[in-house]
Amino acid sequence: MFDAQFDVARPENPLPDFPRLDLHRGFRSSFLQADRDLIVYRPASSHADASRSLPVLYLHDGQNLFDGRTSYIPGRTWGIQETADALIAAGEVAPLLIVGIYHAGEKRVDEYTPTRDAGVGAGGQAALYGRMLLEEIMPFIGRQYRVLPGPESTGVGGSSLGGLLSLYLALENSGVFGKTAVLSPSLWWADRSIFSFLPKEPRQEAEKPRIWLDMGMSEGSSGLRDADLLHRTLVQTGWVDGADVSYLRVPGGTHEESAWAKRVGPMLKFLFPGKRCGFATGRAHVLSK
Repeated sequence: MFDAQFDVARPENPLPDFPRLDLHRGFRSSFLQADRDLIVYRPASSHADASRSLPVLYLHDGQNLFDGRTSYIPGRTWGIQETADALIAAGEVAPLLIVGIYHAGEKRVDEYTPTRDAGVGAGGQAALYGRMLLEEIMPFIGRQYRVLPGPESTGVGGSSLGGLLSLYLALENSGVFGKTAVLSPSLWWADRSIFSFLPKEPRQEAEKPRIWLDMGMSEGSSGLRDADLLHRTLVQTGWVDGADVSYLRVPGGTHEESAWAKRVGPMLKFLFPGKRCGFATGRAHVLSK
């Protein structure tokens, strides 16, 4: 088990046919009650020198990223290891570490939301989750792996409430997270209270995390309207389309893991581009089926 001093056992390999996944069980935080596992993707040594420090992307809902046995819908995952391997090998994505943080079951709604929703009767612990990530998880990862420092090498991301959480964490900690993946975010939470965290005036360049934003066009009209509004608000306050923010509207896109799996590649190429990546710039755009 983890404890506050990070006394941990050697990580397990959860998928023997993919040896570059490390599962660290039972992370215990001093900020939140529930224990959780961490799962770490490492790029192939042929694409990343063993002595080389790497950028890191921290993703929420770690159960759903790699292992179909632990995913919310059994067998459906984001397939990140296959997508990342292929894009890194092609030079389209820079070699990176990807850290999946398992959610805490019934506590997920509370931990993934920055404000309490009176209608739901839950929420409001995202700031504590952020302290766990910044003050406990990130230092642990830095001790166990070779990690590049600085916001330009550090990202945070997730989908649904995990997308909401990632946007909040990046906006509140732009000096730590220079990149964020916001997939199908639950912007509706607490009467769209997340919009109160958006800047009111244009931000300086160093204060703008690079934002990947997407929404499936089969996720409901209100979700699309909220995502459209978020994109417009970001552009109005200094984010530049194709440079600081990329907004993708996905025809037929639904709210589940197999849909998000299709967006992993474009998201990684935008946030962590490799030398051969030619990510197109432009306004809000559409991903073909």
